[in-house]
Amino acid sequence: MVMQDQNPEGIDGAISADEVALYDRQIRLWGMEAQSRMRNAKILLIGMRALANETAKNLVLAGIGSLTVLDPELVTEDDLSSQFFVQEEHLGQNRAEAAAPAIQRLNPRVAVHTDTSKISEKDTSYFGQFDITIATELDLDSLIYINDACRAANRPFYAAASYGLYGYVFADLIKHTFVIERDKSNIETALKAETRTRRITASKTKKEAGKVTEFVTKEELYSPLSHVVACPIDPTWRPRRRRTVPTVLPCIQALWAFQRQHAGRRPQFSSKADNAAFTTLAMEAIKHLQLPEDMLKSSFISSFIQSCTAELAPVAAILGGTLAQDVINVLGKREQPLQNMLVFDGDSGLGPILSLHPETLDVAAAVNGKQKEKDVAAEVVSLD
Repeated sequence: MVMQDQNPEGIDGAISADEVALYDRQIRLWGMEAQSRMRNAKILLIGMRALANETAKNLVLAGIGSLTVLDPELVTEDDLSSQFFVQEEHLGQNRAEAAAPAIQRLNPRVAVHTDTSKISEKDTSYFGQFDITIATELDLDSLIYINDACRAANRPFYAAASYGLYGYVFADLIKHTFVIERDKSNIETALKAETRTRRITASKTKKEAGKVTEFVTKEELYSPLSHVVACPIDPTWRPRRRRTVPTVLPCIQALWAFQRQHAGRRPQFSSKADNAAFTTLAMEAIKHLQLPEDMLKSSFISSFIQSCTAELAPVAAILGGTLAQDVINVLGKREQPLQNMLVFDGDSGLGPILSLHPETLDVAAAVNGKQKEKDVAAEVVSLD
């Protein structure tokens, strides 16, 4: 079932004077054009747990056009300790419907809808009606299903999850164009590839008050999640560089494999069988990634298992805030987007971005969602 909880003001047409006053600070930051794109954007947010709470809050306060929250599950007592959109009175109610009124109160100008049906009931046409789809806390098979549907509809896709102290944010924007604004240097900007996935496509300048500003248009190419999970870290890397890859990554892949084998559930720390099964999968994952096996300590595996069934508000805030900010950047087309998987380790407080792609990228095929299977490799880039 889909419903609209309130009838917000000023969703269609040009930005009103009231909206200009309301969003004045961010309009000054990224401009009227970017704010206009944002206020007309339709976002689908799948899952309404702690991380999704933070994402919804940031997107609604930023002034998107509409937010549809899809979640077929009911509010439980565990939700009360990790979420701020539901209260004890909502126990037993649908999570999306229970959270919607509180989300709406954050910004009455945003249309908030709910959908209580299952993902398996949705086809490509459903995802095609949204500008961006965000899937949270789902198993790998569900994520790939949604990602493939979004690609078929030529729509950007994000996935994210928090596992206690750990988590990730993944982006597949298919092909994304954005503009970087910077002071003009004495060196002419060349229209060329900067990385395997990013190239400069245009450059223009503007002179105002004696200052010359350059606007550089760049294009990023992405890969679907089904290919990313097949990517090992580049085996030509020296051991020191490979050891910079966080051990959270093989544990996330092990968790996905565990869920596939155990009807979608996460391992229980109290179960010896779960611990043994997960440890085996984690060692298989680190071998697949072609990382040094001694990187993955048994103590870290135990910590991940113990943590993965919990939701911690600080971690959810970091991941949800990072995810929402990247969505805002993508809508505004003014900043470098996430490329393509951020892995967060709460023990160290670090969240490096891993760029995992097939060794050879076919732009046309990638855009059509029909990229052929190829040898894969990965590179790690800085968070900046």
